[in-house]
Amino acid sequence: MSKLDEYSPRLLNLFHSKGGTMGLRLQTILLKAPSNPNINITRDIVIRCLMLYLGESADQLFKEYDDADEDSVAQDLAVQRMKIYSIQTNLSEGTEDIGIVIDGTKVLTALGNFPRACAMLVGVTYAVNLSYPKELRYTFEAFQKLFLELDCSKLSPKVNSLKSKLLA
Repeated sequence: MSKLDEYSPRLLNLFHSKGGTMGLRLQTILLKAPSNPNINITRDIVIRCLMLYLGESADQLFKEYDDADEDSVAQDLAVQRMKIYSIQTNLSEGTEDIGIVIDGTKVLTALGNFPRACAMLVGVTYAVNLSYPKELRYTFEAFQKLFLELDCSKLSPKVNSLKSKLLA
């Protein structure tokens, strides 16, 4: 997470400077941030914007269940290949369970926040030698090669371009 924190100011500047349709979509995420966000909110926004910037959808990685019954949530999670989930268990108290499901099985629960869940998912995927989902290949490549600095000699053109902009 330290590399994500290190790159966050440059990533946020990059996202704010983006124009066109992409810039508008990034702005909708950026505007959700409170005026004085804590580090977890900043990380959350940076990760969601990064995914969008790389042409991928946060919906492919993250599934939120608000006020859903346990049976429907369990059925939906049972068919997920690799997903971070958030279950709002008590809307009035704001109780939330964030966890990871792989091949329909909850592998980690009570992770606390989306950035921590992303870090844990990358760790589990790397440790168990699972392949990254194709629809999220650039996001996971950025996590692995830019933030964890593992096997960073071979970068896709898209992630290499991002790295060049961050180091410029």
